[in-house]
Amino acid sequence: MSGMVEAVSRSGRHTFSKGNELWIRLVAGMGVEGDAHMGATVKHRYDARRRPQAPNLRQVHLMHAELHQELRAAGFSVGAGDMGENVTTRGIDLLSLGTGTRLHLGDEAVVEVTGLRTPCVQIDRFQPGLMAAVLGRDAHGRVIRKSGIMSVVVRGGDVRAGDAIRVEPPAGPHVPLAPV
Repeated sequence: MSGMVEAVSRSGRHTFSKGNELWIRLVAGMGVEGDAHMGATVKHRYDARRRPQAPNLRQVHLMHAELHQELRAAGFSVGAGDMGENVTTRGIDLLSLGTGTRLHLGDEAVVEVTGLRTPCVQIDRFQPGLMAAVLGRDAHGRVIRKSGIMSVVVRGGDVRAGDAIRVEPPAGPHVPLAPV
């Protein structure tokens, strides 16, 4: 499975949306250089208050551009970086990846998928009704979280729009993503 990077984004402050950039630099074990969520320990404000020394499993947030298309078709105004993602992808079903999947971004950078992003009330503050639009139910009634996936940086490097993404599944059995 392969795809491409559609856009890259970051914010030095804890803002909901992140500004698009020409490129971002991923730093191994830390995250996106210059982003408020960069660090070896948790930076998500809610989690940091509860467990400040916990490992940062949310160093890089990835979201599929296909979700933006779906949301625009439903009447929302969203684009790359608007929902806080660092890397907007195209052509990869991010939500179907297993825990531990590695994504090779461009020539150098590699991230390892840790889990699903848990949507929070900030999504409705950004645009009313958006929270319900990024949540769904499968045939068994289980919640589907569509607001992207989280990862950690295994190997650093620069990432740009237009870079190829190569998917490397983990060696063991498929472990479905859970919220992190």
